[in-house]
Amino acid sequence: MTERVFISPGKYVQGRGVIAKAGEYVKALDGGKALVIADEIVWDIAGNEVLSSLEQSSVEYVKVVFNGEASTNEIERLTSTGREQDARIVIGVGGGKTLDTAKAVSDSLGGYTVIVPTTASTDAPTSALSVIYSDEGIFESYKFYNKNPDLILVDTAIIAGAPPRFLASGIADALATWVEARAVIEARAKTMAGGLPTLAAEAIARKCEETLFDFGLLAYESVQRKVVTPALESVVEANTLLSGLGFESGGLAGAHAIHNGFTVLEGDIHHMTHGEKVAFGTLTQLALEQRPIDEIEKYIAFYISLGLPVTLEELHIGNVSDEDLYRVAEAATKPDETAHNLPFPVTAADVKDAIIAADQYSLAYKQKHGRH
Repeated sequence: MTERVFISPGKYVQGRGVIAKAGEYVKALDGGKALVIADEIVWDIAGNEVLSSLEQSSVEYVKVVFNGEASTNEIERLTSTGREQDARIVIGVGGGKTLDTAKAVSDSLGGYTVIVPTTASTDAPTSALSVIYSDEGIFESYKFYNKNPDLILVDTAIIAGAPPRFLASGIADALATWVEARAVIEARAKTMAGGLPTLAAEAIARKCEETLFDFGLLAYESVQRKVVTPALESVVEANTLLSGLGFESGGLAGAHAIHNGFTVLEGDIHHMTHGEKVAFGTLTQLALEQRPIDEIEKYIAFYISLGLPVTLEELHIGNVSDEDLYRVAEAATKPDETAHNLPFPVTAADVKDAIIAADQYSLAYKQKHGRH
């Protein structure tokens, strides 16, 4: 594989109050009836406002409730509704799993895809793939599509109103972008876009990390008071657009593979967000890569400032057995996992030891700086 491949969504619109213009942007697609997907909670946060905007622009729609898991069964159920209603546009409103489901439904229907995230907690909105889980929430596979979403609408006033934990999770997910892209570039490995990383993807991934370290904490504090600031606008763009383009055309490596490995465990870790698990996965990848202490501690300090987990105890698996950690590591190093995009061979034993090392590095950092 020698081709470089870069893919991206059709249109990305971000700003305070843009959800009120959803109808005019959707109408411009000229796609016919829309299937609007959101969970029970999100209808009151943003879903009903989307419906109101569609009505004002005379866009016909069908409202459906998302059941909470991006699983094959849920995708098939909603696809069936879309077919019955002859929907040609699928609008996903909500968090990562809702958006991944909307993309899968749209792909099955062969229609337009419109994404309206209500948090900046993942980089799912822009990508041409979905993460598919079992009905019980265990990672199963990545599902790839022929095209990225046609339209993404990010209302920063809605993002500012979401719990700060979601923004921090998005920062953690986005902070993995350059760490993983750097490894893929070094390994000359294949990206999620289907080729080698481009210079554009490299530049975007670098800018993503730079933006997060410069403005991440300011954006997090902005959301504590539910206000839209220039720092928040920059970080929302980094979490959503820069991270989305950067991971997809720059590549995934160890951090996300380790996140996927954690899904085999049961218990309270399932209540941790995608980004919170990716944060620990990033520390584990840095340990695997033998990065210097100053670099690793830069990430640890930043994660702590955002209330992100940096130890196994903070992931609610402080008493995890060696056997269970090995199961995590085995899942992270399955033959088709992105851990093999690292520029050196990786075994389950390597990953298990790196997880323990990352935990110890964080414990030592906290002890050194008097943080418990």
